[in-house]
Amino acid sequence: MQDKPLKRVLFIDRDGTIAVEPPVDYQLDSFEKLEFLPGVITSLNFIARTLDFELVMVSNQDGLGTDSFPTETFTGPHNLIMKTLEGEGVKFDDVVIDVTFEHEHKPTRKPGTALLGKYLDGSYDLEHSYVIGDRLTDIMLARNLGAKGILIASNDDDIKRQLQEADLSGHTALIAGNWQQIAEFLRCGTRTATVTRNTAETRITVDLDLDGTGKCDISTGLGFFDHMLEQIGRHSGMNLTIKVAGDLNVDEHHTIEDTAIVLGEAISKALGDKRGIDRYGFMLPMDDCQCTVALDLGGRSWLVWDAEFHREHVGDMPTEMFMHFFKSLSDGARMNLYISARGTNEHHKIEGIFKALARSLKQAIRRDAFKYELPSTKGMI
Repeated sequence: MQDKPLKRVLFIDRDGTIAVEPPVDYQLDSFEKLEFLPGVITSLNFIARTLDFELVMVSNQDGLGTDSFPTETFTGPHNLIMKTLEGEGVKFDDVVIDVTFEHEHKPTRKPGTALLGKYLDGSYDLEHSYVIGDRLTDIMLARNLGAKGILIASNDDDIKRQLQEADLSGHTALIAGNWQQIAEFLRCGTRTATVTRNTAETRITVDLDLDGTGKCDISTGLGFFDHMLEQIGRHSGMNLTIKVAGDLNVDEHHTIEDTAIVLGEAISKALGDKRGIDRYGFMLPMDDCQCTVALDLGGRSWLVWDAEFHREHVGDMPTEMFMHFFKSLSDGARMNLYISARGTNEHHKIEGIFKALARSLKQAIRRDAFKYELPSTKGMI
């Protein structure tokens, strides 16, 4: 007889996560103060309908039941939150509220787990469960439970620094700016990949995040090539780190070709089964040039190249390697590429092609978690 699978849980904070936390006294003690976070109801409905998590609300309510926070001022707004969510198909399996003050340092208060003992009895898959909240204490609770944290915050360097200083980076699965990002992550997961390729000619590591912000850190030993690769990351929105040590003492061929192969393999790996993606893309003009890149992430490599260059080099990159780069990229990513360029300025033509590739990728990798289907009639791509 097959063992029953362990249950997964979403431990969800209330104030600042479901409802906006009142900015002055941090107490949601009147109907006038009640405001839902944008997208929270739609996203929680989607999560409840499509995923198998139990939903548990975990909230610190400082001094609830005392003169500073009478129970009757809490009950009305709280019940309205719960009834509104339930009316939209979101029913919490449990509500856990701690009423102590922070200065009391009680084990019942987040990030303490004293009120969550039943979730620690071995019947829950906490490794694949999440704590969702807007404070570092929510990530601490995730750590203490053996779960992962999802932090609602701006994904900026300051937040990352705070997490790192608190030794919480490894316990943070996602920093989300809104609830739609959370729903997409829980349904689809992250789309990241690291691919390393070491040969006698090159040592290359590519690290990318398809759902990034266009942040790039690229070093190939070829300045113009770095500049072109940065166009891919910046204009596609993916975070892209590329580190290359190649045999430039011989020539540029192996560095350019092998980088294309590894970048393509990383894109393919990060896409996974490609469920929910748009699959196709196309683009773009640049100054005197008209550059078009049409692509299909359909699992088959093919390159149609319609571009001519009349200089031997652009920057420190041989123009004969442009076509070779895109052929190797197509092979590594298993995608169709149709590339054409017209214009008089050689620099503009190749930069236009790289930017057009980036914009085409941005279209093609766009994923809709709410329509999470394969873009194919075959059942796989």
